[in-house]
Amino acid sequence: MKALENLLNKLEEKIQFADRLSHNISKSNVGWHIEHSLLTIRGISHVLIKSNPADYQWTFNYPRYYVLILKKIPRGKAKAPEVVSPKGILKNEELLSLLYETRLKLVEVKSLSNDKFFKHPYLGNLKRRQAIKFLIIHTKHHLAIINDIIGAV
Repeated sequence: MKALENLLNKLEEKIQFADRLSHNISKSNVGWHIEHSLLTIRGISHVLIKSNPADYQWTFNYPRYYVLILKKIPRGKAKAPEVVSPKGILKNEELLSLLYETRLKLVEVKSLSNDKFFKHPYLGNLKRRQAIKFLIIHTKHHLAIINDIIGAV
């Protein structure tokens, strides 16, 4: 969990570059990637908190295996679900507010049992530990894109 908290700190450091954009790297600016990452963490956290462990069913899922074992998400291969796709351009203060809300959700997730789960649209059911591992991988993925955009401008 500490790793995810550290990644949130890195996202916070990048807010000052929110308006930066490099079409060679991404169609979206740095702010979009920050907001998407925060919406994803907050959204998955909310679902974990509300989940009913009795509803969990394990099935083999190759994309889950690929992402969690290799700790990598290939660029440009998946489209963000609508629920975690930013709708507009947030101001830096709004990104900071979203960051604060996200940190509060993570406090709740810390105390959850591992049988809580989240159903990912591509990876299937992820128990709490797997969901946190996915969030770390996902956030690192977007931080790499953010760093590439900042470096290209």
